Amino acid sequence: MKSAILAGALLAFATATSVHAQAIKLADVAELSGGGATVGTNWKNGIDLAIEEINAKGGVLGRKLEVTHADSQSNPGVARAQVQKALDAEPYVLLGPGYSGSVKVTAPLAAEAGIAQIMGGEAAELTQAGNKFLFRTSFGQQSSMPKVAKYIHDEMKAKSVAVVWVNNDFGRGGRDVVVKELDRLGSKVVADLSTEAGQADFAADVGKIKSANPDAVFVYLNEEESARILKELKRQGVTAPLMGETTLIGQKVIELAGDAANGARGHVGLTTDAPVDLIKAFREKFSKKYNYVPDHNGLKGYLAVYMVKATTEKMGKVDPKKFADTLHGLTIKAADEPGILMDVTFSETGDIDRQSFLVEVVEGKQVVKQVLPKVK
Repeated sequence: MKSAILAGALLAFATATSVHAQAIKLADVAELSGGGATVGTNWKNGIDLAIEEINAKGGVLGRKLEVTHADSQSNPGVARAQVQKALDAEPYVLLGPGYSGSVKVTAPLAAEAGIAQIMGGEAAELTQAGNKFLFRTSFGQQSSMPKVAKYIHDEMKAKSVAVVWVNNDFGRGGRDVVVKELDRLGSKVVADLSTEAGQADFAADVGKIKSANPDAVFVYLNEEESARILKELKRQGVTAPLMGETTLIGQKVIELAGDAANGARGHVGLTTDAPVDLIKAFREKFSKKYNYVPDHNGLKGYLAVYMVKATTEKMGKVDPKKFADTLHGLTIKAADEPGILMDVTFSETGDIDRQSFLVEVVEGKQVVKQVLPKVK
C-alpha cells in the first residue's frame, strides 16, 4: 500500500515537473522608466499581447510561452546588468532593449551566451559588428536613411537642409548616414545641430535653424524631444517642410505635439496607420486591451514574439543553439504566420527586408502617402 502511494506521489511530482518544464521562457529587458518609458512600455505591451494570443491557441509546438520583464531605466549600464541577470536564468531568446546604446553594450553578453537577441534598436552599427545572434524588428539606419535623403532631394526639391539630431548612438548613426547621402545627392547641409537626450528647451536650436533658412529640416530625435522641437518650430514660425523617421511622426509624438505635428513627414518601417489589414487588426486589439493607440514600438514587441514562434516552428523543436542559424536568411510570410503582419526576410547580418511607408501627419493622424516595396 505504501509503495503504491509513493509511486503515485512520484508520478504526480514528475507530471507537475514535466508540465512546468514545458513552458518556453523568454526574457525581456526594456525601457520601462526614464526617458525611454514610452518606447519600453509600448514594446512590453506588444510582447504581452502576442504571448497572450499565442498561448490562447495552444502555444508554440504545444508549449506555452512565459516572459520576465526587467526595467533598463533607459540607462545602458542598468540595461547591461539586467541582461546579464536575465541570461543567468538561461532564457530561450532575449528580447530588447529598444535604445541603440543599450543594445550596443548588451549584445556581446547575449552573443557570448549563445542566445539570440531580438531588439528594437535602429543604429546602423549594431548589425555591422559581426554578431551572429542579434536581430532587428525594424529597419536599420543603413536601410532607411538613404530613402529619407532621396525623398528630401527628389520630392522636397531641397537644395539646402538643416539637420538636427540627438547626441547618442541612435542619433549619431542616423545623422552620419543621412548627411553622407544628402551630400552625395547634392543637397547642402546648412545647419548641423547636436542636441541632448532628454533636452527640454529647443529655442536656441530652432533659432539657428531659422537663421540658416533651409529648404527643408531633417529632425532625428527621440520621441518626447521630437514633440518639444515641433512645438518650438511652430512657435518661432519656421515654415520649411519637416522630414524625419519614425521618431518624428510616431503616435506618441503626435499626441504630445498636438497640431504642431501636422505637416511633418517621414519614412517609417512600421506604423499602425498602414493600409494593411493585419496591422489594422493589431491596432484594434492593442487599443482595446491597453486603452491607447500603439506606436511602432508596440508593433516591434509584438513582432519579436511572432519571430520566436515562426522560427521555432520552422525548426520543429525548441533549440536555443540553433535558433539564430535558422532565423538567418529566413523569409516569413504573413499568409503562413499572420502574427508577422507583413512578409519579411532576415539577412545574414540580422537586418530585415519588408515593405515600408512614406507618411505625413494630417489633422493629427498618420496618413500613408506611399508604400515602398521590399528590396528583394
